[in-house]
Formats: sequence, structure tokens, C-alpha cells
Amino acid sequence: MRSPSRAGILQIFSIQRILLKNRLGYCEPLHRTQYSSSKAIRSKTAATEDKRLKYMNGPGLSHFLANSQSLDNRYTKKLAEKVSHPYVKFEDVSGHQRKVYFDVYGCQMNVSDTEIAWSILKSHDFQRTERIEDADIILVVTCSIREGAEQKIWNKLDLYNGLKNKRMKKKNQTPLKIGVLGCMAERLKQQLLEKSRAVDLVVGPDSYRDLPRLLALTEHGQKAINVLLSLEETYGDIMPLSLSENRMSAFLSIMRGCDNMCTYCIVPHTRGRERSRSVESILEEVRFLSDQGIKEITLLGQNVNSYRDISEYSQSFTSEETTLAKGFKTIYKTKKGGLRFADLLDKVSQINPEIRIRFTSPHPKDFPDEVLYLIKERNNICSNIHLPAQSGNTRVLDLMRRGYSRDSYLELVSHIRDIIPGVSLSSDFICGFCSETEEEFQDTLSLIKEVRYNYCYLFPYSLREKTPAHRRFEDDVPSNVKLDRLDRMIKLFRQEALKLNQAQIGEKQLVLVEGHSKRSAKDFAGRNDGNTKVIFPDMETPVEGGNCLKNPTSGEYVEVQITEANSQVLKGYPIRIVTMDQFHS
Repeated sequence: MRSPSRAGILQIFSIQRILLKNRLGYCEPLHRTQYSSSKAIRSKTAATEDKRLKYMNGPGLSHFLANSQSLDNRYTKKLAEKVSHPYVKFEDVSGHQRKVYFDVYGCQMNVSDTEIAWSILKSHDFQRTERIEDADIILVVTCSIREGAEQKIWNKLDLYNGLKNKRMKKKNQTPLKIGVLGCMAERLKQQLLEKSRAVDLVVGPDSYRDLPRLLALTEHGQKAINVLLSLEETYGDIMPLSLSENRMSAFLSIMRGCDNMCTYCIVPHTRGRERSRSVESILEEVRFLSDQGIKEITLLGQNVNSYRDISEYSQSFTSEETTLAKGFKTIYKTKKGGLRFADLLDKVSQINPEIRIRFTSPHPKDFPDEVLYLIKERNNICSNIHLPAQSGNTRVLDLMRRGYSRDSYLELVSHIRDIIPGVSLSSDFICGFCSETEEEFQDTLSLIKEVRYNYCYLFPYSLREKTPAHRRFEDDVPSNVKLDRLDRMIKLFRQEALKLNQAQIGEKQLVLVEGHSKRSAKDFAGRNDGNTKVIFPDMETPVEGGNCLKNPTSGEYVEVQITEANSQVLKGYPIRIVTMDQFHS
């Protein structure tokens, strides 16, 4: 059979294009030389005209854009939302008051994500329950940073599968649906549906808006998945809803994703590229939290101090390129313009001077002096900086692609302490990274001893698929060696933390009351400016300026005299109930 010529192929494509346009209601006639059959020539019949008018008068691009302001009178926002949920009926997107149970694992960002997911579901008529027995839907918000974190989820899914089977045996009961959200969903994707019979839907960190539609699909017996990562999604227009009542602290996500690409880290692959919320949306949420009586806000992001809002870029904003701390480098190009983290921190701290402001997690490379001097200047920005080191050896840091040496890290620590005397430092460390020797591990121990951190998060290295380390290196440090090094890190850290805490005995510190101690209802627990837990007795305490005595309550500031200390907790005696301004004046 002879192959068609190039001209013939182009003619076929031209015919197909015109036929497609005719199917959509366009009435461009076929040329005789293109197609001679009279059946292919379509006239403007009444049916075709009706179809054309239908497409012309149907929803336009604005109906597919979130929060569009250009809807005309022919289409309500409800109808626009119906258009945005393909494959399901609009009434099925409603939760019909089905009860959702959230099981949350991992970092503070997962807590923030859960509040976003709950806000979306509540707006679609779902209810929340704290009793798993009453749940119609169980959503597991997952962590993928280490293998142990994922194993906990697999074990929990086995448990939930048993609950699901029990529910199936009961007549007239709503079938139980199980969803996996977050980083583990993004990392494993379809494998979750294949490996666990319990799982009905898999939703990545950038797809929570799609939860109502995905849940609607599962009602018809389908498995549902959406793990698309976004270059733009920040959920800045969604006001998170807390899962806890009477809270006095809140997490506020200011950005998503990470561009650092450290070789050991799965985060860029599960949360995507860096993008920042607009300053205005963040300030609006801070005002909302202030009105609710929140007394402590933690600004969240994978790398908060690389925050850069370009949503309202103008000549009045800085046009300078991003700069790094001395001795630090990065693999990506410097970025230009936008409002930076120092600008945001300045604006957030001014909304309510009685609200404590914290932030986590920063990268050591992005610490401009503007941020440090702002912390020193503002009483409500806590003198507590998380400074993840990961290792104390320069060769290992280079393998990790951290962008700094041991010496440059120590120089930054010294610079921070020169500007903010008495600053509380915390850090992250990994032991047993690929090819790490005992001598190199000793460098990590010596760094912990030299810096003297108030708190450390210490972990053995866990190889993650898709990371650069998985592709390029060999996980050649035996598990027993990793655990031995971890044990030595923990012991050393506690020795140094004990010294720091004992040095605070006799100090008067401002403590924000969180509630009663878990160990005794006779004691209160709170945190000082450095984020160290402080325990003190629940007793009548003078109220500054009130000429009266009363027992403190959650959300109040209490001046506490420190009398005892161990490596993790300070203990003291309440002196007076104060405001932040009264304590510092």
C-alpha cells in the first residue's frame, strides 16, 4: 500500500480541522478541492445555528477562574462552581453533613494544611468529628521526611482497613472512606491505591481545593487521585479553620515549596517550587487571629527567610537582588524585586504588639541584618532563631548541598549573637549521612558543643527515593552505627542544654500560659521568649495595675522567677500577671 504524500497528509489535517470546527458550531464551508463528497458539506441548519449560539452564550474563561469578578447576570457563582467540578453533579460535591475525622502527622506545616483542608470541606457542608467511630471519612495528613514516618502511616492504614470492613458489614451505614493527604500522597501517588485496599483517595499538598470533587467521585465506588504540583497555589484566599477550641497560638503559612534542593531532602519533590503568599493576605489573617484572641503566631514555610512577595510589585518596592549571608552560596539564580521577609516581619509585628511572633524554618543562607535588627528592636518578635546545621563537617555539608562550610556557619552564629545577645538557638542535625566517617561525625559533636543550642532536632539519616542522594550516593553507613551516633548526639545536646538552662536560674522571664501541665493539674505550663517550656504552680497571683489577686488563665502573660532547671524544662514561681508592654517597660 502506497504511503500518502506530505501534501496529502496536510490536506487530511485541514479537513479534520474544519470538520472539528463544524462540530463545535462554526460553519466554515469545505472547499471542493479539499473534499468532494456532498455529505461532508454542512449547511447552516437550524440545529447547527442553535448549537453555535449555545457555545457563544455559554460560560466563558471567567467562569473557570477562581474568585472571578466578571460573572454576568446569566450565571450565578453557584453555576460557575458547578462548571469547575467536571464528572460529578453539583449536588454530589456537597458533603451532606458527612463527618470527617483528621489524623495529622509530621511538621507544623501539616497542621496548617489540615486547617486549610477543613476550611474547604466545611464550606461544602461537611462536618468534623473528634470520634473516629462516628467518622464517615478519615483523612490522614502525612509526612514523608523519613522512612519511619511513612511506616507509621502504613500501620495506621491497616487499622483503618479493619474499621472499613466492620462498617461494610453493618446495614444502612454510610460506607467509610479513607483519604491520604500531604507529602506521602505526593511521593507515592498511585502506589498508595495499589498497595492499600483501605485508601479511596490520594491528594497532594497543592490539590486540597479539589477535595469535595474527589470525595464525590469515591461515593460512586471510584478511586480518586490528584497529586498535581502547582507553581502558583498558596491558598492565600482561604481562611484556615482551627481544629482546636480555645487555642492561644496559631500557625500561619506564608509560603510553600522549596528551591534549595539539598541532596537528602524530599520536600522539593513533595511540595514543589517556592512561592510566597501576598503580604496583604497574610496581614488579613493576622488581624483575624488577633480578633480571635490569639497570643502567639508562628510564621511557617520550608524556607521562610527567602520569602518574596511579587504579587503587587511596583517601583516603590525594592528592586535589589536577593543576597546571601557571608560565606554562603546556592544552586539557583538570585531573584530580583518584591517585598522580602524583613518587610513582612515588620508589618506583622505592628498589628498587635501583644502577640508574640515566631518563624520557622529558615535556611542559614538567608539571614540579612535587617531581620536580625528587627528581632532585637521589637519586643514581640521572639529572640529565638532556628538555625539548621545538619552536620558539623564541611565535606559532608558539601555532599548535602547545604551551601556553606563549618566556618561560615560558625561565623553566622557569632554575628547573630553579637546583634542579639542572649538569643535562643535551635537546630537540626542528621547523623550517618552517605559516606560519613567517625572523624567527620566528631565534627558534628564538636559543633553542638561549641554553639550550645537551646534545643535540637536530631535524627539518623533516612534515604528517600527521588532525592539527589538516592540517585548519586550510597547509603553505606550501617543502621547500628547511625543509632549509636544518634545516641551520642542526644546525650551531648542534653548536657549542653542543661548548662544553658541552669544559667537561667534566678532570672525573671515572661511566660505565655498555654494551659495546665500534663503531669499535674496543680501546675501551669507555658513558654518563655526562647521557646523553652516553663512550669509554675497554679496559684493566686498579683495582677499588675489591678490591685487584686487571681489565678492565671491560658493566653495570659505571667512574669515567672526561675528556680529550677533540667535539660528540657524550667521551673519557677509566678510573680505577677502582666501585659508584654508592662513586662518590658
